[in-house]
Amino acid sequence: MNNIAYLSLGSNMGDRKNCLKMAIDELVNHAHVKIEKLSSIYETEPVGYVDQANFLNMVVKISTSLSALELLRLCLQIEKELGRVREFRWGPRIIDLDILLYNNENIMMEALQIPHPRMTERAFVLIPLLEIDRELTLPNSIKPLLHTLNEIRDKEGVQLWKEINGEGASELFEN
Repeated sequence: MNNIAYLSLGSNMGDRKNCLKMAIDELVNHAHVKIEKLSSIYETEPVGYVDQANFLNMVVKISTSLSALELLRLCLQIEKELGRVREFRWGPRIIDLDILLYNNENIMMEALQIPHPRMTERAFVLIPLLEIDRELTLPNSIKPLLHTLNEIRDKEGVQLWKEINGEGASELFEN
């Protein structure tokens, strides 16, 4: 498993914590994916369409033998299996999986853009991402993402919900 990727997970419908857990379980059980590290879980105010419930968000670091496009297909498959219905942009969702970074690559395809095109505008992505690795930079950049986070104004809308403190996936989702 020679590729490293960072995935953002979010849910604001139903049992949000369980939705995150089920998505992680799907990743754990996939033969070509290994979970390397999990962030804590954060409760965040919605962005874009704001007339909806708050989200639970987190980031996972994985190693995988899947290509970026295969990983995208897996993420979409997990969303579908867990009941995601895309009604309108930025609307409520049972689960959302986004590829933030894949190796240190810039990928521009019709179906996939890496780094994720809006990640540097979103504290709810950068806070858990940088919890995993505070030294991350975007491909072809020398500016640490930590500097980008410091420039974002809406950080107060992101609150720690469940801290990981080095726990594994199962401990993170207990009680």
